[in-house]
Amino acid sequence: MNGPAPVIASLRHCAIAFLRRAAVAALLAAVAAVAVAACGSQTATPAPLPTPTPAVAPTPAAFQPAAMPGDTGVTPDGILFGQSAAFSGPARELGLNMRLGIEAAFAEANRAGGVHGRQLSLISLDDAYEPEAAATNSLNLIREGVFALIGEVGTPTSRSATPVAADASVPFVAPFTGAAFLRDQDWSNIVNLRASYNQETEEMVERFTTDLGIERIAVLYQDDSFGRAGYNGALAALKRRDMEPVAVGLYPRNTTAVKTALLDLGKGRPQGIIMVGAYDPIGEFILWAKETKLVDAEFITISFVGSNALAQKLGPQGEGVYVTQVVPFPTDASLPVVASYLDALADFDPDAAPGFVSFEGYLAGRLAIAGLERCGPDVTRNCFLDSLLHGGNFDIDGFPLSYADGVNQGSDRVFLTVIGDDGQYHPIERLYETGN
Repeated sequence: MNGPAPVIASLRHCAIAFLRRAAVAALLAAVAAVAVAACGSQTATPAPLPTPTPAVAPTPAAFQPAAMPGDTGVTPDGILFGQSAAFSGPARELGLNMRLGIEAAFAEANRAGGVHGRQLSLISLDDAYEPEAAATNSLNLIREGVFALIGEVGTPTSRSATPVAADASVPFVAPFTGAAFLRDQDWSNIVNLRASYNQETEEMVERFTTDLGIERIAVLYQDDSFGRAGYNGALAALKRRDMEPVAVGLYPRNTTAVKTALLDLGKGRPQGIIMVGAYDPIGEFILWAKETKLVDAEFITISFVGSNALAQKLGPQGEGVYVTQVVPFPTDASLPVVASYLDALADFDPDAAPGFVSFEGYLAGRLAIAGLERCGPDVTRNCFLDSLLHGGNFDIDGFPLSYADGVNQGSDRVFLTVIGDDGQYHPIERLYETGN
């Protein structure tokens, strides 16, 4: 006898399948109701696009740093960094992997004797991807005496944390977001690593239109400052081509409430859908879209999604989903920077799987280390920021970063990847029809 476990597992599988089929039926019934309501007219009037919640970006000019207090967070033996990120909730994999990469980079430096003899350490606090918690965490970390904040995950959380950091004259390094407001030249304490969301969405629209000849593009986005940053980037890219989205759908942050968005997008009959969100809701949207067949389109999503977690959620349904990335392919050991990352990751956590998010965290840690190294033994926040923002070019084992007056973003590079039939990501140079 094999025992009751296989029977229980089989019943559980059947129950889940039944509930999903019932939910699909309810969703299709809603579609039918929309269709019946529209039958009274030969030419249906397009439904108005959903109205996003407005947001106001923090103004850099209001938070100009005062004189730096010197060596806060620095002791003769160590330098302390702080991080607020999501370690619980639907975006937890992003925070966990960003921290993993930073810690791997710090551990690598520490094994080599530290930076000018000082060991690097990181305090991380969970904000669950909620702006209010991010602001509180940032304030608490600053009160704990951290030298700098590093690796904040998300646009809405960065939006609330940046004024706190600037007001306290604390460097804000390598946030995991491509939001435009962080790239305002008036900020004097923010150091961005990655390409912007505007650059990612430009690449998406360019590839859809050039590689696939797609003319009907829709946008799905998270209804907050992160989603709007990506949405605005997509709108600008479409406008440059005298285009506009054929449909727009949105969903609330930290939820998987995507069914209404699916209905909204289906009305536009898109050929391609640009998606701006985290792995859980984006994965849920793709699964529902494929199961209901309400849309017949190519899917492409932004780097923030959390690639490993998305592929895991989608399983076999992930084949053909495109993701733009802002770091090189994390298992291509022919690249020196990737080889360094893989070695550092294996040394720090032998069980950790390489991924785009932890690789970005590793590069964030390496960038901070480079800034400290340029300062010499007498490190201060002023010197650290000056060495990064006015230090010109950096070469992190072949991965170039470049900063200049008025330019606080080091990399402009955007890479293309696709999930293959093996459930793994593959680097590509151009899009091809996947049959989604």
